[in-house]
Amino acid sequence: MTILITGGTVVNATGTVLADVLVDGEKIVALLTPGTTPLGSINADKVIDATGKYVIPGGIDAHTHMQLPFGGTQASDTFETGTTAAAWGGTTSIIDFAVQKTGERVEDGLAHWHELAAGNCAIDYGFHQIIGGVDEESLKAMENLVDEGITSYKLFMAYPGVFYSDDAQILRAMQKARELGLLTMMHAENGPAIDVLAAQLAESGKTGPYFHGIARAWQMEEEATHRAIMLSDLTEAPLYIVHMSAKQAVEQVAWARDKGKNVFGETCPQYLYLSLEKQLGARSEEWGDFEGAKWVCSTPLRSEEEGHLEAMWQGLRTNDLQMVSTDHCPFCMKDQKELGKDDFRAIPNGIGSIEHRVDLLYQGVVDGRISLPRWVELISTTPARMFGLYGRKGVIQPGADADIVVYDPAGHTSIGLGEGRTHHMNMDHSAWEGFEIDGHVDVTISRGTVLIENGQYLGTKGHGRFLKRDLTQYLV
Repeated sequence: MTILITGGTVVNATGTVLADVLVDGEKIVALLTPGTTPLGSINADKVIDATGKYVIPGGIDAHTHMQLPFGGTQASDTFETGTTAAAWGGTTSIIDFAVQKTGERVEDGLAHWHELAAGNCAIDYGFHQIIGGVDEESLKAMENLVDEGITSYKLFMAYPGVFYSDDAQILRAMQKARELGLLTMMHAENGPAIDVLAAQLAESGKTGPYFHGIARAWQMEEEATHRAIMLSDLTEAPLYIVHMSAKQAVEQVAWARDKGKNVFGETCPQYLYLSLEKQLGARSEEWGDFEGAKWVCSTPLRSEEEGHLEAMWQGLRTNDLQMVSTDHCPFCMKDQKELGKDDFRAIPNGIGSIEHRVDLLYQGVVDGRISLPRWVELISTTPARMFGLYGRKGVIQPGADADIVVYDPAGHTSIGLGEGRTHHMNMDHSAWEGFEIDGHVDVTISRGTVLIENGQYLGTKGHGRFLKRDLTQYLV
């Protein structure tokens, strides 16, 4: 099938240009200067009028957790429902996390995640590998990851007894990663200290959702970030800090980058728009003070009054933070979040945002916080470069996969629940209910197949393919 997208403004990370885009099969085959090629001479099967709209590469959400087991339950989005919601929001590729916990085999965890995803995804998908138990066996298993197309792995400085790695384990894993060319991703929070603070709060009767963020104090994120940077520096292993929320932690990344270190940082929409103050003030007739559980995630929401949210936007402008992923890990309030109704430590950690990331970042363009090319860079191009997909993904150019979004800057998107406020994630609530976006995803195309058009979902379960990834383009 051939598709011709006419009249739009193509936006890449390098800039904008008026161009028609020709798709043949699964690939972009040409960018045409408007008026130079008679459109009647192109025998396209389908023509999409993008006049007045932006034509951008499909979004890449490089941090998702479909069906992740956590706290006695699992994330409510399956690979089918989560990737369908992603398509509605202009995301055409995800990179999820295959899980190995302490005492389990890396190979078994990876095989299980392939079973969960294969034949179920609406869009293309890849994996990072969580190494939750660093030992001789798992270090040996890391040697096979590159051949599997998995060129990044994740360690945790939090969650003792589940995913936690101590400094010696991190050192050994980073040494192996440097040898293999793997990118180290790090959940940087001081987990053992957080557990002490959380226990002390609970013992004093402070058990509500708000105290989740108090226990996970910004000092715990800054300290762990600095420690991870030092271990990265010692081993010369490139380091990618996930879901950064504390301004002091971002300062540590900026410090390392100013010294020329291969250290990178990611933030998420919740740390740009949601705050600890809003969580504290959350109330509802059904849930009372427990309403704040909707916003329990780790790292936690931070204080807007202390400048954390503005610091995240500043980091994106200065490139001290390189990209925005969602850490999409949704849980319903009923039967899931309510597991921690009497103790915040039992609330499953996670927010659902996969459908809203492209829109929420575009609002940053409208508000004058970032430019159009920077928007595309953050949501698509840098994820592609960082995680070995660029050229295939992350750019509108001949030879690239036809992962394309037609975005209407004159459109409007209402986020949330209720009549006129719908989302497609498998959740009984929305952390973003009430948000209004000055823009709208009109068309989503994945490898030349139209998934979203005219407010309808046209995709199919199983369209998505596994992405074998190359090494990061940021490795030196």
